[in-house]
Amino acid sequence: MAELHLKSVEKTYGNGFKAVHGIDLSVKEGEFMVLVGPSGCAKSTTLRMIAGLETTTGGEIHIGDKVVNDLVPGKRGIAMVFQNYALYPHMKVHRNLSFGLKLKREPKDKIERATAEVSGVLQIEELLDRLPKQLSGGQAQRVALGRALIKQPEVFLFDEPLSNLDAKLRASMRVRITDLHKRLRAEGRPATVVYVTHDQVEAMTMGDRICVMKDGHIMQVADPQTLYQRPANAFVAGFIGMPEMNLVPAELTPGAAPVLTLHGQSITIADGLASRISGVQGAVTLGIRPQQLEVVAAQSDNALTAEITNLEFMGHEVNLHARIGDADFVAVVPSERFDTTLQRGDPVGLKPIGSHIHLFDAQNGSNISIAAD
Repeated sequence: MAELHLKSVEKTYGNGFKAVHGIDLSVKEGEFMVLVGPSGCAKSTTLRMIAGLETTTGGEIHIGDKVVNDLVPGKRGIAMVFQNYALYPHMKVHRNLSFGLKLKREPKDKIERATAEVSGVLQIEELLDRLPKQLSGGQAQRVALGRALIKQPEVFLFDEPLSNLDAKLRASMRVRITDLHKRLRAEGRPATVVYVTHDQVEAMTMGDRICVMKDGHIMQVADPQTLYQRPANAFVAGFIGMPEMNLVPAELTPGAAPVLTLHGQSITIADGLASRISGVQGAVTLGIRPQQLEVVAAQSDNALTAEITNLEFMGHEVNLHARIGDADFVAVVPSERFDTTLQRGDPVGLKPIGSHIHLFDAQNGSNISIAAD
């Protein structure tokens, strides 16, 4: 395995459209790095440049100690798993797995050992004599994974490999892939992985670190816990977390106990946050995760009074939607603590729990509430 480094990598198309804006990213040997972002953020374009399927128009891509910009895909030491599996339809599973090694003219006994090992690891031994058309989606994806694994590449590249599967199978395959990655690491064969997805659940549950992208820019690279608890900007805060973070314009009045005002209502900032925003005042964007809003009686002390607009019963919890002026909020309430007498149109109080509030710069979106940490 090898480290991967992108240094000021750019992609500009012939029509002048710049898809990737000079990004820098380092993936450590054996790390599982996830690229995540909305459609059109250039995460797949970035992956394809690493693979050599797209040319770079600026910067350098390093795999191990080599600059690979001018190398064809087959010379880069990578293996790629695609969204549509890309299995050879006329070849049985055994040959799909072994074909790459045959092209390298590896000895027959080595090919057979490698095929048996990979099929055993992925539990697809009973599929070796089937054609791709005889496989389910999950089985085909495991074969595609095995075809990449058997090559023992420097870097594994995954391009939204689970998006064609149903929800239950996606969850199962997430566990299979991450378990395989951990097992290889424990056996002293660490796999360096770059995994592209638009699904934040995949990103948060699979990645050692996550690279959040927007419009060809990297917005933040961090481990899942840091992304959730300390988002660098309002985009990351709104993209990571379900339901998404409540983000609303507000005014901050400084003082010994700073005050936030929105739509004529005010709340006092808790001490834990007040100490981090000294000197900040004026227009800000208030961010509160739905799980950090307590639903209390309307007009309660240090709570925002809102009108319920919708109630979603999710089983173990209730998503309470409410509005203050033209600002929409969501609060997540455990089902056992939810007041079942509440209905759409009722007034309620929304009270931030402790100092679990984020404040973002109203102009550039940076998280000013963690700047002093």
